[in-house]
Amino acid sequence: MSQITDTILMIRPVAFRMNEETAVNNYFQEDLQMRNAEINTKAQAEFDAFVEKLRGVGVNVIVENDDLKMDTPDSIFPNNWVSFHKNGTVALYPMFAENRRRERREEVITRLEKEGFLVEGFMDYTVAEDEGYFLEGTGSLLLDRVASKAYCAISPRADEELVIEFCEDFECDPVIFTANQTVKGQRLPIYHTNVMMALAETFAVICLDTIDDKHEKKNVIKHLRETKKEIIAITEEQMHHFAGNMLQVKGKDHNYMVMSEAARNILTSDQVKAIQRHCKILSSDLTTIETCGGGSARCMMAEVFLPKAIKVV
Repeated sequence: MSQITDTILMIRPVAFRMNEETAVNNYFQEDLQMRNAEINTKAQAEFDAFVEKLRGVGVNVIVENDDLKMDTPDSIFPNNWVSFHKNGTVALYPMFAENRRRERREEVITRLEKEGFLVEGFMDYTVAEDEGYFLEGTGSLLLDRVASKAYCAISPRADEELVIEFCEDFECDPVIFTANQTVKGQRLPIYHTNVMMALAETFAVICLDTIDDKHEKKNVIKHLRETKKEIIAITEEQMHHFAGNMLQVKGKDHNYMVMSEAARNILTSDQVKAIQRHCKILSSDLTTIETCGGGSARCMMAEVFLPKAIKVV
């Protein structure tokens, strides 16, 4: 079992804009005061440059275009509706925003099968939407695939009972906590775990300051240390520049911690050195996507761990 993969699914946007339905509890989103068509054009340029950088170091990036008919402004963040697992299972997740539910498209799964990946079955949690419960994929769940743990910050987008159900289905231990950010003087839940924490093979980047409960913080640290991961702590200010929204991937010759330029620029030299002791850094300018979408590099990449179909010669 590996913690990281060399294959990433990404969805190229066709109608990217600030999603008014997610802005109610994604406090990272900002209105650029720009025409939607212009925002989408800028986002496409950032997307294309990012894909080129990933492919340039040998990452296998499967790009599927969004469907204009769907009106899905956040389709660029596929890791929230789907995850792909080593046993051939595809997990489908219940989404908070109604317009994000349209992102779940059969063509995307079919595309992976055409690329030679084996889909053995589905674990579908989407019925929970009818009851008003949500769990937004690997935005909510940080999976330690080697140690069989799932880290999750509870929020309106991550229901505790669904986390436990997922962990029973995928035979992993839940590490549940609450992570808060300060919004207009109030401590409010961070919408996704993966903006305050990134889990790599041998280290974790995490904003421990967001975990206000001392016992919960101790418990998270205990689980990370149990798995012998170096803890690289970031501040809340750094988190707001998406320094927690990173993903480690396999390139041709090296492993890379992938992040936005905003995240890379806000890190201290000591933090950069700490990451570089484990792997190389790859960063790309995602300013428009981060500002309007409230998500960054990690949110744009859905890791593909599915087995490859055996070709019969």
